[in-house]
Amino acid sequence: MRRAALAAFAVLLAACQASPQPTPGPASTAAVRTLPPPAQRSGPVGSESRPLVMAMLPSRETARVTASGKAIANALEKATNLQWEVKVPLRYATTIEGMCAGETDIAWLAPLAVVAARAKNCAEPLVAGLANDPTAGRPNVTYPLQLLVRANSGIAALKDLRGKRVALVGSAATPASLAVFAQVRKDTGTDPKTFFAQTIYQGHDATAVLAMYQGQVEAAVVIIDARDAVEKTFPDVKRATTRIAIVGPVPNDGLSTRRGLPADVRDKVEKALIDYAKTDEGKKALKALYPIDGLDRVDATVYDALLEAARLMGVDLDREAAATARPSPSPTK
Repeated sequence: MRRAALAAFAVLLAACQASPQPTPGPASTAAVRTLPPPAQRSGPVGSESRPLVMAMLPSRETARVTASGKAIANALEKATNLQWEVKVPLRYATTIEGMCAGETDIAWLAPLAVVAARAKNCAEPLVAGLANDPTAGRPNVTYPLQLLVRANSGIAALKDLRGKRVALVGSAATPASLAVFAQVRKDTGTDPKTFFAQTIYQGHDATAVLAMYQGQVEAAVVIIDARDAVEKTFPDVKRATTRIAIVGPVPNDGLSTRRGLPADVRDKVEKALIDYAKTDEGKKALKALYPIDGLDRVDATVYDALLEAARLMGVDLDREAAATARPSPSPTK
């Protein structure tokens, strides 16, 4: 979820995607409703005439994601007594546009998509996926990063890396990189754009570890513990390197609501989602879509730190919506 989710962040469409066509089935379910576009509807949100519109994570595997999304929507419909409609966009930008226009009520979003939506004042984080957090010893809605240096480097803290080289994963716009820049600002009070002498972006956590281990850079910021992936080839990697700090947290993928969704509806949906994720049916449906172990409430300030870092680094969030969504990962056998 963490690294793969960013690759789904994509370009703004000139027009919103159409809702998936209904398939035959029992009447009065989220799977069979045919309605005009949300802007042409009237009535309370969650009513038969104006159902809650939920956008799934963007995917080119529309049929599979739509089927799973409708199964989730049908369960939520029973739990909330609200009516639901499911959409599967090709691009996050389409979802964000819909949230800003008030036409998408709830959306599954990767962290950078939440940041982009909050930059437009269009989204409020609701819940995020639970995944293992090694520092907490339990599943969490966020995950930490570790700052690694060579054991004999004499570097003891993040502030000691001023003017030195660091290896990060992905690009300057990944949530993990933004978390590093936010940490630099928090710990040192300096501009993260000029703090490091050079930032080298690697394709994977393991290659970032190797760049530091082999002396190409003085430090690497990676997931815990990315050294496991290279330990077989380099058995001394954990003796030759040391963790000097925890960086983050970085939020997992989750769901956000549009700004202005009625508070009573938002509260009802939040409870229903968290409860549903605890059931056997919910666990199976969610696992069929995303590698998460449940859902729980997430603090909006986690995303705000990333948004501040994006602004400090001059990240163009609209331009970062430049890659078409990759197919969602298939369920693990």
